Amino acid sequence: MSDRFDCKNCNESLYGRKYIQVEDNPHCIPCYDRLHANTCQGCKEIISHNAKELFYENRHYHEHCFRCFRCDRSLADEPFTSQEDALVCSDCFCNEFSSKCVACDKTVMPGSRMLEYGGSAWHEDCFVCHGCEKPIGSEAFIPDQNNYYCVPCYEGRFAPRCSHCKKALTKGGVTYKDQIWHKECFFCTGCTVQLAGQPFTSQGESPYCIKCFSSLYAKKCTGCNTAITGFGDGKYVSFEERQWHQPCFKCSRCSVSLVGSGFFPDRDLILCTDCNSED
Repeated sequence: MSDRFDCKNCNESLYGRKYIQVEDNPHCIPCYDRLHANTCQGCKEIISHNAKELFYENRHYHEHCFRCFRCDRSLADEPFTSQEDALVCSDCFCNEFSSKCVACDKTVMPGSRMLEYGGSAWHEDCFVCHGCEKPIGSEAFIPDQNNYYCVPCYEGRFAPRCSHCKKALTKGGVTYKDQIWHKECFFCTGCTVQLAGQPFTSQGESPYCIKCFSSLYAKKCTGCNTAITGFGDGKYVSFEERQWHQPCFKCSRCSVSLVGSGFFPDRDLILCTDCNSED
């Protein structure tokens, strides 16, 4: 008697019949489909042994059920993504979720190079300088109203010019007497020290640091013989071509302050009322 060759599940003979081996155990086709075949995620029917099966993220589909949830096109040979449990073709996904280029009004496809600024999006090649019309790419740019410029074009068209070097200012500078300087170009006419961020004054149209102005132009205090600059010395008193710092304007004899009081000149001296009465 020959050995039996039966289905592991129903025990029917498999001689002369198709069968499928599962873990070294033969199964007839009906038993295999009923016990081991996957269920289609789309139609919820069994995917039989002779049907083409597609697999995605632990889900199984008949080939004809593997379709876009939105437009129903076959995704068997198309790029796609998933939205929760639904399959969506790239076109439908882009139309619903992807940005549109504000320059060409076409969809910016997922994975393509794009630029975003101020809530708008561009294809990389569509983001061009309004001046030279060359793509800006990842280079620095300057917005002006609804237009965008590369730095050379903006400097050539709009940027103010430094009063000293005549080159464009693209960031903070110094403004003085309706003129603009780069910080490094705004320096003392005397010693050329940079004046940005520190006290300075001018003689005519030329700026000077306090030290240079004091030594070159400032009047000298009759009392202490140092310069009267107006910086840190407060107000000063002037009388008959002589000047005093306010703290230095005092009686030549008793040293009482004469600011706001009557006084009497006596040749090179200035006297308070009491000291003048003693004479």
